[in-house]
Amino acid sequence: MPKNGVQKRRGRLPSIEVVDLFCGIGGLSYGMKSEGFKILAGFDLDWTCQYAYETNNGAKFIYKDIRQVKKEDVIPFYSKKSIKVLAGCAPCQPFSSYAFKNKNKDEDKYNLLYEFGRLVKDVQPDIVTMENVPAIASFKLKSVLADFVKLLQDEGYQVNYQVVFCPNYGIPQTRKRLVLLASRLGKINLIPPTHTKKNYVTVRDTIGNLPPLEAGESCKTDALHRCRALSPLNMQRIMSTPYGGGWKDWPKELQLKCHQEESGKSFGSVYGRMVWEEPAPTMTTLCTGIGNGRFGHPTQNRAISAREAALFQTFPITYKFFQNEQDVSLVKASRYIGNAVPPRLGEVIAESIKQHIRNTPL
Repeated sequence: MPKNGVQKRRGRLPSIEVVDLFCGIGGLSYGMKSEGFKILAGFDLDWTCQYAYETNNGAKFIYKDIRQVKKEDVIPFYSKKSIKVLAGCAPCQPFSSYAFKNKNKDEDKYNLLYEFGRLVKDVQPDIVTMENVPAIASFKLKSVLADFVKLLQDEGYQVNYQVVFCPNYGIPQTRKRLVLLASRLGKINLIPPTHTKKNYVTVRDTIGNLPPLEAGESCKTDALHRCRALSPLNMQRIMSTPYGGGWKDWPKELQLKCHQEESGKSFGSVYGRMVWEEPAPTMTTLCTGIGNGRFGHPTQNRAISAREAALFQTFPITYKFFQNEQDVSLVKASRYIGNAVPPRLGEVIAESIKQHIRNTPL
């Protein structure tokens, strides 16, 4: 017996079971599965995600609007003696900086986190995890996060949330995410960072060994390693972009009119090239287009491929995104990948939950 009289768990952990709301193609579920969690089901309103979710996670995909999901849809998945985890990443677009500036906001989308809260209250899982954009913590129009936290606390959960800089956990992109953990078992925290600036995973570490591509080309041995074709003008632009540079390095005749205006000068990353020695920028749903951010390959005259984007998101090369991988849609692949929770972040969340359970008194 420990000196303080509190006996902690030793040996094998109990079964940890997960239902994933807003599951998408399953990045969060896959990361948690990789840490030994049993993934039971995922709910999402994008039916096209079913193949990737079920194939990679071995769990049931339920095509259903979160507003229509009831406790009777969720509770039967869990077994009686398991640690029950309810996970989810409510769509982040309503809380993004762009949406905040946009006066024509879709108020219904803000309610998705309230729907998550409703299900927490009805299902009463042991542990809740939620991942979203950092802006939700400073959202001015509604206290959405504060209301969610209060609901959890009123239901007996201890809550912890923090903004995570993904390179600090071995994710090779400068993505920042808010990660919330809540537990009815006691205090819960995210594990400490595993990396520092001295050993961040870089662009070179992640994609440096992939076969080179020309713009518009597909790799013969990897259908997802495919990049967009470029118009003659955009080819001139990428060829005029130096290592680590962007549109500001072009001659004036290649620059877009909007970039020459005062309002466009702040968008310095568009048409930019990555650098080998640092993590990539945040992957978005438009990450395979050079005009949508710093998504130019460091040295090749093209935007990054869908495979490269997936690797920056820490999806393993074995992850199946499409049933027919010879018929890859770059638009769809980019959307899947950009919307996903990086599986490595799912692993970090799972590691944190396991540590929490081990430290919870019996």
